[in-house]
Amino acid sequence: MQAEQISSYPFANAYKPPARSRLVPGENSWAKSDRVVPMFDFAKVFEAKFEIDSIAAFFKLSAAYWHQTGAAEMLDMSVWRMAVSNCLKLLERLQMPTYDADGKLNDSVIRFARTASSATETSFGDGRGNPVKYTGMVRSLFRPSDDSVILPFLVPANAMLAVELVNLADMLDTLNSSESANSDSRLARRLAAEIRQGIQDHAVYNHPKYGLVYVFETDGYGSQILMDDANVPSLLSLPYLGFVPAGDPIYRNTRRMVLSTDNPWFFNGSQITGIGSPHTGFRRVWPMSIAVAALTSDNKEEVVEAIAILTRTTAGLGLMHESVDVDDPTVFTRPWFAWCNGLVSELIINTLQRFPGAL
Repeated sequence: MQAEQISSYPFANAYKPPARSRLVPGENSWAKSDRVVPMFDFAKVFEAKFEIDSIAAFFKLSAAYWHQTGAAEMLDMSVWRMAVSNCLKLLERLQMPTYDADGKLNDSVIRFARTASSATETSFGDGRGNPVKYTGMVRSLFRPSDDSVILPFLVPANAMLAVELVNLADMLDTLNSSESANSDSRLARRLAAEIRQGIQDHAVYNHPKYGLVYVFETDGYGSQILMDDANVPSLLSLPYLGFVPAGDPIYRNTRRMVLSTDNPWFFNGSQITGIGSPHTGFRRVWPMSIAVAALTSDNKEEVVEAIAILTRTTAGLGLMHESVDVDDPTVFTRPWFAWCNGLVSELIINTLQRFPGAL
């Protein structure tokens, strides 16, 4: 179903259930006044905030299914192959700089503009986003939080793409009898290499306090955003994504930076301390960031303490929230947050495997 949705419109961050599901689709009161290019079918798409991690997640889910089941039938399905080919061509187009060699505007590929009171709900430049130079990385309009980017090269999402494009190529290589599969595999590997090189060339900053660190966003002009957001993909999650090992020196420096008050979205409180998000405002920590910090730590005591913090900040509901007030766990957003519930479940299983008897 996801392949069907992406093959028809790859720019959405949320789709409506197909008619055959017999589910009643939700309505987005904003969508009909959004100015989006290319436009979408309201019967199929809930919202068109384009996030490149959505494409990376499609590749990741495909690879996980393939690795877990060994089933190759999906790889031969025309709708899946069409979705993959469309996504690869789209990513290649999104590497283009804003201006061509003559200083004229290149095709924007995707635009999203919304009339809203919050700047995070729309994109600069009539929906184009801020200008970029070619770096090898891929532009995004929005972050995984559904907030708009400031600088269009969102580094954690590009890192996730670099990993999942290689995994995709490995899958496609099993179809060695298909020339189209071979072509897509070569394109996926080239994009992965160019994105990874772009991150190394344009997204590493020599911080006066921490040394070499990864930046959160950049643009190829030298502008950089130093922060992290709790939503995955994040800088904190780079080893979890498979982009670098947890012991990588640049990652270690980055981790120290984002898990400190030198990250403007890191908050200390009497009940919970961690990374939040502009999506939920000030002094609200996302339990997701606590889980990711534990998943990327080799310290048993740190991991056990993280799980203890997570269990005592559920406000008695026993489920993970989107965000929690740093001083009062009864003040939260979303009584249950499926994404974080899944991630914390993964953390518990991971902890039992790595540290038997720890829980």
